[in-house]
Amino acid sequence: MGLNRLRAFLRRHRLVALDTNIFIYQMESNVLYLPMTSPIFSWLQSTGSHAVTSTITMTELLVHSYRTGSEQLVDEYYGLLASYPNLDWVAPNLEIADTAARFRAFHKLRTPDAIQAATATFAAATGFITNDPGFARVTQFETVVLDHLC
Repeated sequence: MGLNRLRAFLRRHRLVALDTNIFIYQMESNVLYLPMTSPIFSWLQSTGSHAVTSTITMTELLVHSYRTGSEQLVDEYYGLLASYPNLDWVAPNLEIADTAARFRAFHKLRTPDAIQAATATFAAATGFITNDPGFARVTQFETVVLDHLC
């Protein structure tokens, strides 16, 4: 049931934004979430699909690798994700920073989450995929929370 709802969500949106946790689940082959993230990344490889994420995603992804001294894992993340098809990496700019501050103020999002939401808004994403229900407070896009699909 949840996978059908996810696929319908992906069909509804011309551009989706991806939160960091989607990448973590996929890269770590999380057994609980892999059945949901694998179709997202398969969809992303298909013609006509398009996603966006903030460069803060890479920051969040690399922390554990640097903490454990795994330069090989750092290289793997860059090698796989930096050139992933149909995925744009957007660096924060002043407009994103301003929107993120508004999201922090009005929706009580943490700074990294506010930057993700502001990036999605800046890129004109109409959908946002996450596992953090706090993003549902942002009305600029439709949010799907993986745990709510199960």
